[in-house]
Amino acid sequence: MRPFGTTIFTEMSALALRTGAVNLGQGFPDTDGPAEMLAAAAEALRGGANQYPPLAGIPALRHAIVAHEQRFWGLTRDPDTEVAVTAGATEAIAAAILALCERDDEVVCFEPYYDSYAASITLAGAVRRPVTLRPGPDGRYGFDEAELRAAFGPRTRLVLLNTPHNPTGKVFTPAELALIAELCQEHDTYAVTDEVYEHLVFEGVHVPLAGLPGMRERTLRVSSAGKTFSCTGWKVGWATGPARLVSALLRVKQFLTFVNAAPLQPAVAVALGLPDSYFTGFTASLKANRDRLVAGLTTAGFGVLHAEGTYFVTADIRPLGGTDGVAFCRELPGRSGVVAVPTQVFYDHRDEGRHLIRFAFCKRPEVIDEAVDHLKALG
Repeated sequence: MRPFGTTIFTEMSALALRTGAVNLGQGFPDTDGPAEMLAAAAEALRGGANQYPPLAGIPALRHAIVAHEQRFWGLTRDPDTEVAVTAGATEAIAAAILALCERDDEVVCFEPYYDSYAASITLAGAVRRPVTLRPGPDGRYGFDEAELRAAFGPRTRLVLLNTPHNPTGKVFTPAELALIAELCQEHDTYAVTDEVYEHLVFEGVHVPLAGLPGMRERTLRVSSAGKTFSCTGWKVGWATGPARLVSALLRVKQFLTFVNAAPLQPAVAVALGLPDSYFTGFTASLKANRDRLVAGLTTAGFGVLHAEGTYFVTADIRPLGGTDGVAFCRELPGRSGVVAVPTQVFYDHRDEGRHLIRFAFCKRPEVIDEAVDHLKALG
């Protein structure tokens, strides 16, 4: 693990604190989640829910997760055998990879990818087989079908898919998902899907891979409360899937965190049952933030790529004379008082993303406006 060093998020957030810059780097909101959820957490703390919960999560939360997947995505689960509550989506993904992969197995993934993916694959002794997402003429990211097909081989064990996708903001289309499902079945591989931004789709539709024909029994679907309910510090996530895969994941989880967040689990159960108006309002507010930031970055002179979902928008630094995202982001707080994240660190093929950086718009509108005012000095 020595090559992984300190994560870029740690470096950039420390830089924001040291310089007092506006932090549009790390993807955490600057407002709290729904009042009903916060009240339920306080009640659980006072009510004694402070000891070890069951390994798979408290029954109320497992039932709420099942109801949520049925309500929004039409997926049917058994709350007793097909749900595992985890310490955030990060643990769910790590436990899934460690459970399903043996040494030298291969994992097909899409780059750029969230940095924990590479670390989890390495911990399992497996090998990454990245397929590169590239922006087209319209600024939307896509991949080459031939490149994806070539990534599969006799040692392919699983596909690791993130949609909506961090850091590009891409929402995989139904046709793209159908191709991935076809290849999983053709090569008899598992799928682990990171869907933490499931409710942050601004254009297109979110389609869980697990719902496609032939994919339910070979897919572990991962999500969390952090993004949807603005409680990233709670680290309450979950994985759902067929009982045999969830059981394998739990055998690993018990030796990672064992259990987590006892008084927060009942609160997340409450949040998952909030009315549709919460979810539509949340999506609409983030879409407005996206549009606000995109307009500001465009005015500041960046080449802005299209974000169909998530918390993030990526921007090309070349119109501003930049050639290396890491150097650009390290200098940006001194030049404009804003922190961003270089996306090249999320690629195996670094040159593919050397000219791109990522901004987070999960902030209050006035914070976005302040950042944009600072960035205009770059032009």
